[in-house]
Amino acid sequence: MNLVVEGNMDGLGILVLMIIFVGFGIPIILAIVGAIFHSKGKKNTSKVLWIISGIYLIISLGICASLLNGF
Repeated sequence: MNLVVEGNMDGLGILVLMIIFVGFGIPIILAIVGAIFHSKGKKNTSKVLWIISGIYLIISLGICASLLNGF
């Protein structure tokens, strides 16, 4: 038995943009901040930010991809 659910899908585009920002935007911002710290000579801080950026990217893409696929 198939159930058809009709609803208001006006905010669907904004929701997808928010998911994309969480998946890509925050790691990009962290990487840029890491590059700024690297140019100022704070190498350890920049390495930590780049590592956090990479881990965040991997985890967020896994979670966001599962949300977009419908589990």
